[in-house]
Amino acid sequence: MARQVDVLIIGGGVAGICTAHFLIERGREVTVVEKDEVCAGSSYGNAGLIVPSHSVPLAEPGVIGQGLRWMLDPDSPFYIKPRFDRDLIAWLWQFRKASTAKRVRAAMPLLRDLHLESFRHYEALAADLDFSFGHQGRLLLCRDEKGLAHVREEAELMGEIGLELEMLDREGVRRIDASVDFDCIGGAFYAQDGHLDPARFVRGLAARCVERGLDLQERTEVLRFRREAGTIAAVETTRGDFAARDVVLCSGSWSPGLAAALDLALPVQPAKGYSVTVRKPDPCPEVPFMMVEAKVAVTPMGDKLRFAGTLELAGMDLSINHRRVTAIMKSVPQYVPAWDPDELELTEVWRGLRPCSPDGLPYLGRVRDCENLTVAAGHAMIGVSLGPVTGDITARLVQREDPGFDLGLCQVERFA
Repeated sequence: MARQVDVLIIGGGVAGICTAHFLIERGREVTVVEKDEVCAGSSYGNAGLIVPSHSVPLAEPGVIGQGLRWMLDPDSPFYIKPRFDRDLIAWLWQFRKASTAKRVRAAMPLLRDLHLESFRHYEALAADLDFSFGHQGRLLLCRDEKGLAHVREEAELMGEIGLELEMLDREGVRRIDASVDFDCIGGAFYAQDGHLDPARFVRGLAARCVERGLDLQERTEVLRFRREAGTIAAVETTRGDFAARDVVLCSGSWSPGLAAALDLALPVQPAKGYSVTVRKPDPCPEVPFMMVEAKVAVTPMGDKLRFAGTLELAGMDLSINHRRVTAIMKSVPQYVPAWDPDELELTEVWRGLRPCSPDGLPYLGRVRDCENLTVAAGHAMIGVSLGPVTGDITARLVQREDPGFDLGLCQVERFA
């Protein structure tokens, strides 16, 4: 017999735990099932950035062309593993259709508002939860004129939607953070960005939710669904069946497989990313920064420093490509000559699969043909940045409340 629960959330990453938090605040009884452990996926080892400055969706003009030019270079920041895969081909076709200036401009105000609201949630949560929250902004550092031109072009777009930014020369960079001698010709500074330790945040919030009544079922894998009369009647797992009043699907790159069992098309490509975490070196900046040409983010996290980057479309492949890791670390002394990669004290090499939709926007909404199902998936590289606002929106959707945003661009079935 199925165990009766109120709300069942499938996925214990940042979206699932934030959704649990906001549902508990609304008085709901919540159960989370996670096939591994809380924060075991892409919520764990990412760059930990809150980035209103990243309000241009992944599907922007020129990205596919650049990806194809880099396709045969496994050291490149964006790598598509050559293979015949119908889902990948279909996804790339939809990505190409979405990569227009008109669609990008339509998406930018929504992403801006989501990021800024998420930042406000983080500020509130940091009042009594320690997750190395920093709000000193973020630097974009350029070593050549081509990189600076790209940053300037994107800054113009961000300025058009009202974000605070400052273009910098080399001296301007030193004025923002003089703790490290950067080798750059200039860049940009986004004062509204922030950073955090993502694992400390997700695990800390999960522990807080458990204290408030969350039923957390780790190492519990969803096997199949039983549907009756337009609803999910039961969710079958490796630890028994659950019958829920409401079901939330937020399993990152594993969401499409689960959605397919419900005859729901959810185009997502897992984009493998890497990070290298080291002990905090001396000197170490307080402001996170982006090594623009290398496309590597550098984030201080308490007593650690993390280098994160690359986007590798290689399917559901969690193997570590050591050439990718080496490429990240080779770029470090180009921007910070004082940091010798061989002398940095390594604590962890990580990889994870970021769930990318074809248009770079998440799937957020209720499912038309399944009355008690809500989806929150497909956040690509901005899942942590949008974690709290995603949780708040999803909780509102479960409650049949106004989500607070026009989610027309994020409709779950927009590629059906």
